[in-house]
Amino acid sequence: MVVVNSLMNHAKSFIIRVRTIFIRNLMKINFRPYKKPTIVFESFGGRQVSDSPYAIYEDMKINSNVNCVWSIKQSQQAYCEAHHIDYAIRRSLKWAVLMERAQVWVVNARIPKWVRKPAHVYYVQTWHGTPLKKLGLDILHVTMPSTTTDAYHRNFVSETKRWDTLISANSYSTEIFRRAFDFHNNIAEIGYPRNDKLINTTSTEISRIKQRLNIPMDKKVIMYAPTYRDNAFAAKGQYLFKMPFSIDKLLEALDKDTILILRMHYLIVGQLDLKAYHGRVLDFSQYHDISDLYLVSDLLITDYSSVFFDYAYLRRPIIFYPYDYHEYKDQLRGFYLNYEKDLPGEIAWNENDLLMLTHKALQILGEDTSIKMDNFYQKFCQQHSGRSSTEITKNILKKIKTKNKTKI
Repeated sequence: MVVVNSLMNHAKSFIIRVRTIFIRNLMKINFRPYKKPTIVFESFGGRQVSDSPYAIYEDMKINSNVNCVWSIKQSQQAYCEAHHIDYAIRRSLKWAVLMERAQVWVVNARIPKWVRKPAHVYYVQTWHGTPLKKLGLDILHVTMPSTTTDAYHRNFVSETKRWDTLISANSYSTEIFRRAFDFHNNIAEIGYPRNDKLINTTSTEISRIKQRLNIPMDKKVIMYAPTYRDNAFAAKGQYLFKMPFSIDKLLEALDKDTILILRMHYLIVGQLDLKAYHGRVLDFSQYHDISDLYLVSDLLITDYSSVFFDYAYLRRPIIFYPYDYHEYKDQLRGFYLNYEKDLPGEIAWNENDLLMLTHKALQILGEDTSIKMDNFYQKFCQQHSGRSSTEITKNILKKIKTKNKTKI
């Protein structure tokens, strides 16, 4: 039986290798672009239908003169079919032809370096967060699997040179992107399309989101959203994470009318067993729209994740829990901001601090925001008009019209 399983695994690996070689060679052919302008959307390497590409898709799909197609992994097929979203599964024949013949790519992360960008493609890179931790060429020592620092830098710049337009949330991000990405093409400093929702959603709509997520109206909601650690990898593109505080202690320190929702980074693998908490702890790591989770949360707990830049649009309390601060700052990534002075919330340096600050923050919900939050908001959030999706949609349609002389 062991021999049979081994042979089957080898056969599967061989088929995958052959298919990959075929797809890569197919993508070297110079296909003509589609007659009807086609836009490919991809989020987090096809792992989700979400983020800024989804916000742009929602704005774009009502235009009958363009085709909108998602590049997804197999895991997202059921979601797309349930929501009547046109898709192509990554590394399939349909996907390879789609990527070659489409006029526009709208992507929020890097795509494989072997995917050739045809001359007729307009590549919009939305990126996926305002940077706190070092990026690209600013990472002086790369600890990620299957690469070296030099190779990582080369591959990163090779990718950024393909981007025609890069979306930036603010002037702070623009300055970092120019340097860390060695980026010399157009930057649209218009705010992230995904955050339009944070600016425009009403209290009535927030109540509807809570109902849809089965979150009781009378509960206070804490969201814990940590990032991954470069050196805690399970495999290439997959990272491990262990809860750095006791969920039981946190719940004991809070009133019964409080629930905890978890939103792990998309690269983190593995799930927690939450049955024992009887609905007081909910895992929304796979939920497609993190903006909904921001909107229903009264308090955010994070570490070094860029989620706090987005959550600050709501001007709600944020607690930072950097349990491995010195290792992360000195050995893994390092920061652009002064972590100890520039953040828009309080820092919990240990578990006791976390319990105390969380309890305190929930007691004063609804009071005036702190000076820290006000200053942070002015610098990073105020310039966002809430119309980023519309602006970039107009830009894309204008490019299509110019390139294809098509009436859009």
